[in-house]
Parts: sequence; C-alpha cells; structure tokens
Amino acid sequence: MSTETEVVVSVLKYLDNKSILVIGAAGFLANIFVEKILRVAPNVKKLYLLLRASNGKSATQRFNDEILRKDLFKVVKEKYGPNLNQLISEKVTIIDGDICLEDLGLQDFDLAHEMIHQVDAIVNLAATTKFDERYDVALGINTLGALNVLNFAKRCAKVKILVHVSTAYVCGEKSGLIMETPYRMGETLNGTTGLDINHEKKLVQEKLDQLRASGASPETVTQAMKDLGLRRAKMYGWPNTYVFTKAMGEMMVGTKRENLSLVLLRPSIITSTFKEPFPGWTEGIRTIDSLAVGYGKGKLTCFLCDLNAISDVLPADMVVNSILVSMAAQAGKQEEIIYHVGSSLRNPMKNKKFPELAYRYFSTKPWINKEGKVVRVGNIEILDSMRSFHRYMTIRYLISLKGLELVNMVLCKLLEKEFKYFHSKINFIYRLVDLYQPYLFFYGIFDDTNTEKLQKMVSKTGVESEITRISDFPYPLLASRRSRDFINGRDDFADDTRSWNRKIKPEYGFDEDYDGEEDEDDHEEEDRSLDLLLRFVENVFRKISKRARKAVRSILPVSISTKLVGFSVNGVLILAFLWILKAFLEVACTLGTIVFTSILLIRGLWAGVAYMQESRNNRINELADDPRAWNGVQPVS
Repeated sequence: MSTETEVVVSVLKYLDNKSILVIGAAGFLANIFVEKILRVAPNVKKLYLLLRASNGKSATQRFNDEILRKDLFKVVKEKYGPNLNQLISEKVTIIDGDICLEDLGLQDFDLAHEMIHQVDAIVNLAATTKFDERYDVALGINTLGALNVLNFAKRCAKVKILVHVSTAYVCGEKSGLIMETPYRMGETLNGTTGLDINHEKKLVQEKLDQLRASGASPETVTQAMKDLGLRRAKMYGWPNTYVFTKAMGEMMVGTKRENLSLVLLRPSIITSTFKEPFPGWTEGIRTIDSLAVGYGKGKLTCFLCDLNAISDVLPADMVVNSILVSMAAQAGKQEEIIYHVGSSLRNPMKNKKFPELAYRYFSTKPWINKEGKVVRVGNIEILDSMRSFHRYMTIRYLISLKGLELVNMVLCKLLEKEFKYFHSKINFIYRLVDLYQPYLFFYGIFDDTNTEKLQKMVSKTGVESEITRISDFPYPLLASRRSRDFINGRDDFADDTRSWNRKIKPEYGFDEDYDGEEDEDDHEEEDRSLDLLLRFVENVFRKISKRARKAVRSILPVSISTKLVGFSVNGVLILAFLWILKAFLEVACTLGTIVFTSILLIRGLWAGVAYMQESRNNRINELADDPRAWNGVQPVS
C-alpha cells in the first residue's frame, strides 16, 4: 500500500477517538463541519463547540434552537433517527465562551481543565466577514481572537494541529499568480512601514475613549469605528477592514505558533454545498447568492464587473473537506502550511458566464413573487467600468433625485424625509460598490500547489473519495444546484433543494427563447428612471390631501359626508396643482423666451463682430497685394 493510500485511510481513522474543539460553532462553515463529523465519523470521541452566550445553559439552548433545527441536519436525523439525541449527548459538549477574551472567556474551570487535557485538534472558524465592520470588533475577533485561540492551543497538552480558517483575499488587490506564502509580522501590501498590531489596538482604544468622552451617540461611535477601520486598511494597502484584520490574524498565529502544527486555510468565495449532505444548502443570502436572488426577482437589471475577469468560487462542503484532510495530513508535523482552496487556477470561470447561466436558469425555473406571479427575467446590462457605472447612476437615478430635491425646495421641504431616505439609499449603493469594487475587477489567480498535493492524498475510489472531495466540481451557478451537463449546453436541471421555486405549478413552463421577455424588460428599464419622481409626487399629494381633509373636516358640520369632503378637497388640490403647474410653465416659458432672445442677440453681435473682422482682414490683404501701396520702405536716393 502506498504512502498516499496510508494517508487517505488515516483521514477517517484520524477522527476515531479524537477530541476536536470548534471555535465559532454557530457559523456557516462550522455548521457544515459539525454535521459532517456527526454523519461520517460516529467514532469521534468528543466535539467541543464554542458558542458565544451568557452561560452554558444559554449556549446549549442556542445550539438546539439555532443549529440542530436547520435543514442541514436532516440527513443526520434520517441516519440516526431516535438515537441522534443520545449520540449528541455523548459526543457533543457545548461551551459558552468568547475568543475576544483570554482563555476564550471560559467560566467553567472544570470544563476548561478537561479540554486542556483532552483536546487533540482545534479548528478556528470564528470571524466577522463584514467588509466595513467596526474596527474594534474586527480587530478583536479576526486578529486578537486568533491569538487567543493560539494561546489556548499551546496550553492544551494533546493538541497536535491548529487549523486557522482565513481568506484567500488577504492578498488585497494583487493580480497575477498569488502564491501560498505567509505574511511576516508588520508586512504590508503597499510597502508602507510602521504596521504594528499593538499600536492598532492602542489606536482603537484611544479613539473609543475620545468618542465616549465627547458623549457621542452609539450611531456616531459605530460609524467612526467603521471609518477608522477602512482608513487604516487602505493606509497599508488592503481594500477593507475584513481582509486587513484577517491578514493581521495570520501574522499573529504564524509568528507566535512556536512548534505547534499550523494550517492556514485560505478559501476563496464560498458558495452553497455541492454534494454533502445534499446539494444546494446555504444559510441566508451569502455574497454571490444575493446576485442570483436579485436577478431572479427582477430587481437586478445591471451588474458591474469585468466580463473577462475570473470569479473564484468553491462549494462550502469542499472547504470543509479541505479542513478534514489537512488535519489528518499535518497533525504533529510541527510546521506551518498554507492552503489556497479555490478554483481560479484549475477550474476557472469567467464573469461572462454568469449572466448566461443565470438567464437560462431563471428562464427554466422562474421566481414566484409574493403575489404568486411568475417573474420573467431578461438580459442583464453589464457595466464594465466604474465610469459606465457612474453614467448609469446619473441617468437612471441622480437626475430624478435632483428633480425631487427641486420639488422639495419649492414645497418648503415638505418632502425632506422622503428626499433624505432616497438620498441615503443611493449613497448606500455607492458605498457598496466602493467596498466590492476590488472583487468585481479582481485579476488574481490563486496558486494551489499545496492544496493539489492534499487532493492527491485522497483515494480516487471508495467511500473516502466521496467524503473527502476537495476539487473537481462543475461551475457553481450562484449557489444553486445543477448538473455538470448544464454547463455543456444541456438543460437537465437538478432539483434545487432550497426550493426557491416551490410555488411554481407544473403548467408554468417558459421557452428559453420567449420573445416578450426582452421587450417587457426594456419597458421596465425605460420607466425605472421616472419611478422615483412619480413616487414622490404621489407621496406629497397624499400628505397634503390628508392634512387638508383633516383641517376642512374640523370646521364643517358632521352631517356632511366624509367621502364628499375628500372628493372636494382632492378636486381643489388638483386644480391648485394645475394652476401651479400653469404658473410654473409660464415662468419657464418666460425664462425660455429671455434665454432664447439673449442667445439670438449674442449670436447677432458675434456675427457682426465676425463680419467686421473679416472685412478688416480683406482690406489688409488688398493693400498687401497692391504694388502702389506704401510698404514702409523708402527708395535709395
């Protein structure tokens, strides 16, 4: 038997009689990891699951209510039936703790003592993934929390491996081939010197003290900490707070690990499960899923990206498999190794494939809206540069917003609340685009040499090959389930386990070449730029009508019908609106006449000046050509 086969066989055997501490057990990946262990490795000794809660009882309640009730665990429930509760009681121990605190914030000292002497492996899946997270929160979880996990791991007598799950995008906005190499302490992406994690911690505390001393509101504090995180990240070359703090977390554990075996796992964009425990499971609307949902609902009519750039996506169950295989392969080796877990190098998918696949998917399985109607999708408009995005926003929304601002001024800021609301919405869009721009135009390819070696340790046959699959998957369609043959042009869709279309009746079938879709979508696009202004006009009319009816009702006899009062008031308001519109048009026409007359006058004056200039030039030319004309030179006497 080969060495590789020995390693493969040990993947499942490694889990036998092992105690594993899972940090951040309530998270998306952690849920899949726990389900996998319970399903395929019933001989595991113990799973310690660290959850943030006020006490042990609350943590257990949270595990039962928030985790076990998920559809993710239905396969495990079917496998064990009534014996599942007994299995969990024997194999799972819930711990209340917080990685932002030393010793993980453990309050049960007996349990802490047990873990220190029993835990064989630690998997840190805790993270805050918000790109613009508060700097104090992101630094506490992604950076200092990683150090707290490492320090606890070094206290554990039997721990042979620590798996720290990071992100492939700690590389920032690098392009080209990105290697599986570690970051040195204080290293930056733009060469700026002075990055000191202790100084960052001190800076955060000073800023918080300053804000509290000034009596700042919670909203002000939150925004200030978000801005601080983004500013510090960009100062050292990272595009956002998330990847900046994750990079510093890697620096901390890599520098201070001593002789502990360390795996730094860097997954790319994580989508729904490909195969285990069943295809298509995800939790909420995650990253790339939001694009699918927005497009399927008919709300996403344009998309900003470079069609020739590559989207590096990987199913969540394959990321979990990578964790398991790396644990078995690296336990006890007393070295640090980095694994890029992605698809951009060996199974690249360009962005231009997404619109095509999304259109074909939702044309075959259309979304059903709240009214029970089928949402018909059309071709999406691609904005391939920031310049085209700004032009699109100006034409579609900013002009209407300026119109609303003018109406608001005319009406003495009666629509101030609505104006501020829609203005904030547009600013929010710009903020999101600013945050996601580095990934919409990302040109990096993640080298996965180490991960490929890890894949070769997995047997090509047998049960191990199925439960430890790391790569060799078809392109994922925005976290939806479908077969490999669909990529090759066949339309044999597999059922989507998330049941996006569960309300669709069998008679709803739409041809992929339905002619009316594009026309209908074009009409919607033409009307979209006016929707905003029309909604404001409607809102102001309703608001004025309501106040006027209330005032008139208070001075009229009760015997007069409310409907009659409403009809009369609305009629008067409409006449007043028409009168105002007439006055506005008269003013506009008057101003237009003045402007037109001014333009004619200016053009007349300009023509006159030009005629005089031309006449003068002609006269000069005539004098120059006349030999009788004096040229300023006297003959010699």
